[in-house]
Amino acid sequence: MEKQPEALRLAESISRMDTLTEYQRSEILRAADELRRLHDVNQELLEVLVSFTKSSYIKHEHPKRLAKAIAAIAKAEAR
Repeated sequence: MEKQPEALRLAESISRMDTLTEYQRSEILRAADELRRLHDVNQELLEVLVSFTKSSYIKHEHPKRLAKAIAAIAKAEAR
């Protein structure tokens, strides 16, 4: 079974928190929603970055950028 991404785990965890005030509850739910949104954006950017690394033009003309992209992918996929 694949481990749940940390952002989604945190979003789920804080959504369940019991808080003292309605304002705190509202802020916690907003934070959880933002974590989920950022996770989705990150997944989209990662997909684009992976496709970028498959470009023969990038491989031949921009090896330094390719290396940075590969490092960023590895960092994003490290869980």
